Amino acid sequence: MTIEMVRTPSMPSRYARFRPAVRMEWIKLGSLRSTYWLLVAMAAGTIGIGVVVLGVYRTHLPRPGAAQMVNDGLAGTALGQLLAGVLGILVVTGEYSSGMIWTTLAAVPRRGRVLAAKAVVFGLVLLAVSELVCFVTFFASQAMLSGTPVPRSSLGDPGVARTVILSGVYLAVIGLIGLGLGAVVRHSGAAVGLLFGLVWVPLFVFGLFGQAGIHVAKYVPMFILINSVSVVTPTDGCLSAWAGIGVMILYAAVALGLGGWLLLRRDA
Repeated sequence: MTIEMVRTPSMPSRYARFRPAVRMEWIKLGSLRSTYWLLVAMAAGTIGIGVVVLGVYRTHLPRPGAAQMVNDGLAGTALGQLLAGVLGILVVTGEYSSGMIWTTLAAVPRRGRVLAAKAVVFGLVLLAVSELVCFVTFFASQAMLSGTPVPRSSLGDPGVARTVILSGVYLAVIGLIGLGLGAVVRHSGAAVGLLFGLVWVPLFVFGLFGQAGIHVAKYVPMFILINSVSVVTPTDGCLSAWAGIGVMILYAAVALGLGGWLLLRRDA
């Protein structure tokens, strides 16, 4: 007599269970018109400001060094970060305002998996776009100096490639912070106001305290951008470029962690 072994179906791996959520978020992100408009606005603002700033230097202002030209060419990231953050907010709050969140949670009941899938899809898309934008900004702004005595830089110059790459990373991380804030607040207007307050307001508040305020202000996102990340040589007394990005990643982790915790505890 032979005994047949009954095979029970194996449980799908975590990746197999996560993949449908990622596919769903990819479809939703691509179907939002706000995604395209805000990405276009971020690209146009970042590139346009860099070109205009170096165009002004070319014709009217004194000729600073090549490194300063790189810094000023990336000045548009100050605007780009807000647009990236707003897009991250809308990725979450748009579902709450439309009621789509109920359908999402019905399709993927594990709420933590939903937020993780959003972060992965949105973060990778924004990182790719941000890097492209920063590299185009660099080359376009440097092209404005062609045929002038203003010194130009190349990606091979010390610190230049790092500055361009980390500026793109910064924009992507700000987008993830916006995603986390959207999950925390769940209201577009309130989340945008909170993002603006966290990015810009502390810079001016701590600036009122002079040199003493810098010791705290160097951990503020806007201060990190203009003094650590998007500059070839970080400002004395401020964080290094890599330390600045590390602090920003920590902020994103806290925002996403808090958003995920509240998503689990609150009604949709």
